[in-house]
Amino acid sequence: MINKNNILPREEVEAQKAYIARMRAENDAYLAEHGVRRKAFVLTFGCQQNEADSEKLSGLSEAMGYEIVGAPEDADLIVVNTCAIREHAEQKALSIVGQYKHLKAKNPDLIIAVCGCMVTQEHRKNDIKFRYPYVDFVFGTSSIHRFPQLLWDKREKGKRLYCPEEKEYLVAEGLPIRRESDYRAWVSVMYGCNNFCSYCIVPYVRGRERSREMAPIVAEVKELVARGYKDITLLGQNVNSYGKDSGYPYDFADLLSELDKIEGDYQLRFMTSHPKDADRKLIDVMADSKHIARHFHLPMQSGSDTILKAMNRHYDTERYLGIVDYMRKKMPDVTITSDIIVGFPGETEEDFEGTLAMLRRVEFDMLYSFIYSARKGTPAAEMEQVPREIQNARFDRLLALQGEIAKAKNQPLVGQKLRVLCDGVSKNNPNLYSGRTEGNKIVFFEGVPEDRGQFVDFVADRADAFALYGKKIAK
Repeated sequence: MINKNNILPREEVEAQKAYIARMRAENDAYLAEHGVRRKAFVLTFGCQQNEADSEKLSGLSEAMGYEIVGAPEDADLIVVNTCAIREHAEQKALSIVGQYKHLKAKNPDLIIAVCGCMVTQEHRKNDIKFRYPYVDFVFGTSSIHRFPQLLWDKREKGKRLYCPEEKEYLVAEGLPIRRESDYRAWVSVMYGCNNFCSYCIVPYVRGRERSREMAPIVAEVKELVARGYKDITLLGQNVNSYGKDSGYPYDFADLLSELDKIEGDYQLRFMTSHPKDADRKLIDVMADSKHIARHFHLPMQSGSDTILKAMNRHYDTERYLGIVDYMRKKMPDVTITSDIIVGFPGETEEDFEGTLAMLRRVEFDMLYSFIYSARKGTPAAEMEQVPREIQNARFDRLLALQGEIAKAKNQPLVGQKLRVLCDGVSKNNPNLYSGRTEGNKIVFFEGVPEDRGQFVDFVADRADAFALYGKKIAK
């Protein structure tokens, strides 16, 4: 028997749609009277899951009759979707919210909402309440579906609102989404996390794992492919545990296999995987697929078994290497990327040398590396911290080694024809276009406007640690 208790009841979704209709009617009346639509601005901090959440917030705003704009100065509604993964992200979000005080002074009718991971923490919610009195309402990650109701209540009652976290974190289907891109898309397949890594705040701010049913995911991806999307990334804090929380008779490998059957010219990606749950079945599905990109992001975090245990990661280096070796056996051309935390509490020089040894053994194509910073409310924050100067020195050594490895991994690609999804003009060099290979490697080349959002053939004539440079070639 499938347990569907993680799905928001349909009547609650319909109730929110009723609020959407009310807000739409009010905003249409405003348009009729003033000749312009009210405008909304959504600002996002954090990970891809936050970006996906913001696409829902933008979709809800648009459904309620707001025009989405790119600057807060032009908006009648500002929504700040926050991140809590690091202290720096929270401070940056608070600083930005502080800058909106003058906008509220100029336009008292402006509505400002702060939502997301940061305000799920009680001390941050209190910060907003007492230090930012011009913020109109606050809601956490469990209440995104209630955004229309909260906005309506604020407009009708005029009082500041602090939405409590829901007793249950549930999956809301059928909400509108406004995609930021017309060729790359995020599709959340599950939410929350059960792992409680000792350094991570995510389970506390996003709740326990709950998976969407397969059917609506397949329908969403089919629609995206039909609309011409070329790159679709499945999101979850730990996609490998998809389905386990709800008793579904299928797992993540089954979901990928079903999605791979969709006809079209597109590629599938997924993140993030947890090594304790990554299995051979998943790798076999990838190896036999038509559309799943040969790219696997597998966070290692540390090359020391002692530190992995202190992190509560539930795997060791032997388990990690077993996954990598099987992956390369089945897919010799696979690109493997990872996350590393440097200077975790208690990390010794021997522990760090173990991490460097794993880099040499695995030869990652790319690393997302971070210096550990304590997060209030997590077990690691109470552990003995590594001095900052030692963290910095180790971080520099890690980057230097990874730079050598990445350049060596990229060098054999020079002269090869690669398929690249073009992102348009490079942000760093307006004379070049940029894109990504199936293995998620960044490339630069001379392109034309029509290349954006399309697959092009590319041959590299130069490689460095972080990118390939070359030419587009005729198909």
